Amino acid sequence: MASFEETAGSVNIADNVQSIQEGIKQAARRVGRDPSTIRCVAATKTVSSGALLRAYEAGVRIFGENRLQEAQEKMPAIGIRQGLAWHFIGRMQSRKLKDIVGKFALLHSVESLEQARKIECIAEKFGIQQEILLEVNVAGESSKGGFSCTNMQDALVQIDQLPHVAFRGLMTLPPFSDNPEGARPYFSELRQLRDSFVQQSFSHGRVEELSMGMSHDYQVAIEEGATMVRIGSALFGKRA
Repeated sequence: MASFEETAGSVNIADNVQSIQEGIKQAARRVGRDPSTIRCVAATKTVSSGALLRAYEAGVRIFGENRLQEAQEKMPAIGIRQGLAWHFIGRMQSRKLKDIVGKFALLHSVESLEQARKIECIAEKFGIQQEILLEVNVAGESSKGGFSCTNMQDALVQIDQLPHVAFRGLMTLPPFSDNPEGARPYFSELRQLRDSFVQQSFSHGRVEELSMGMSHDYQVAIEEGATMVRIGSALFGKRA
């Protein structure tokens, strides 16, 4: 497994956590938002369990994993800790859903009705209700999965008929740009989409959360309404 430079002791995670927290506060205050309504999801792909423990000690409470196998190794190593939650933030393969559903508090990347229905079947067998976010392919990139903005209304209506699935909001991964401002139009469009549903009544869900923004553009995402930002390298250092 690759690792972040932190494993060699070159990164001070506690300082980085403090810097991210301050960045969240500054971005929120620029647009009149309450910083306490925004959560940092630590993106833990390739990060060692030791580094995660240091992040927890520094105040991080949500770990977001992209890879099931890594999560299966790290979860028992970290153990149950007060306030700690695991989210799955990567693309989910159908054959691995049975090992993902019920193991994570929130699934960020549900990309189709078919996938939501498979999660429903597994959650029903487990006797649980799985919380999810719906991934929106705002830019319409062929290389990425996700719902289109135009079919979101129909998708929400159909997923709302699944009693063991509870949607909580939307997620997007915009086209990468070295300039954080390049992502702003996509973040803005997702927020507008969310706002169009926020007053709508559903039986098993609500459209409140916006998971968008990463290490290089999270402040822009917050200015555009993100409630969760997924931060990896800014916390743990660049991958070696």
